[in-house]
Amino acid sequence: MAKKLPRFDLNLFIVFDAIYREGNLTRASQKLNLSQPAVSHALSRLRENFDDPLFERSGKGVAPTPLAKAIVGRVRAALAEFESALSEGLAFDPAKSEREFTFACRDVLEATALSSLMRILQNEAPGVSVRSVRLPRKELESALASGRVDLAADVILPFSKDVKHQPLVAESMVVAMRRDHPLADKPWNLDAYLSADHVLVSSRAEGPGMEDYALSRIGRHRQIRLRCQNYYSAIHVIANTDLLVTLPATYAQQLEASIGYYVRPLPLHMDALEVHVYWHAKAESDPAVMWLRDQMAAVYTS
Repeated sequence: MAKKLPRFDLNLFIVFDAIYREGNLTRASQKLNLSQPAVSHALSRLRENFDDPLFERSGKGVAPTPLAKAIVGRVRAALAEFESALSEGLAFDPAKSEREFTFACRDVLEATALSSLMRILQNEAPGVSVRSVRLPRKELESALASGRVDLAADVILPFSKDVKHQPLVAESMVVAMRRDHPLADKPWNLDAYLSADHVLVSSRAEGPGMEDYALSRIGRHRQIRLRCQNYYSAIHVIANTDLLVTLPATYAQQLEASIGYYVRPLPLHMDALEVHVYWHAKAESDPAVMWLRDQMAAVYTS
């Protein structure tokens, strides 16, 4: 049966259950709103698959064979599970759900958003759990399409029209330096910013950062002394050196009190960094994923 299951018509089990309950093919066909020949044909297919008659003539109806009696409990349990799955797909009760969601995001969003999101879930969906993962951007669309990831959050990315998105937050950038940095009490402008050495944070192994693109548009350049993969590491570096790091304002403010550094505005015109939440069009029929999307949005609007 395991080998046959991918080609097995699961509707046949509904016919099996109806015949078992009614003990009569005519009444079963009426119950299912099918013709009697259709029910007889379904029974023939069941008999072929199980290599057993399943039901035998008895008086004016039919009686189950020992095999039919042996499997009816499991068939009914399976049908109940399918019905439950369909019901849960059409309605989502966060207070009762025990679903696990997979959310793909970068380290900064993980640090700034997850605490607020989990506070919401603790109050409204105490049985729900979240698994935060980091995937290469080139894998995000396929992960969303396959359901391996329910939602993703990142900057604007060139996905197909099958991936939907909405803005979460527009994040401005600031500059962090150690408190006793030589520039901490000096006039602050673009020349001062460029006079220092910098940490570039990027998940890519090479290539300029957003700040560098903005600088190149005005014919300027900064000196990168360290390239690393996350802002948390960069903050610890600048706390003990004369290097500067440019980072999202929310994350800088979150860490400023605990690590201790000086934050100054970025002396360079650069559009705010827009972060969007992404989901696949297929997920719009899943109210649970849409609910989680709305909770992510609430993190930034509450």
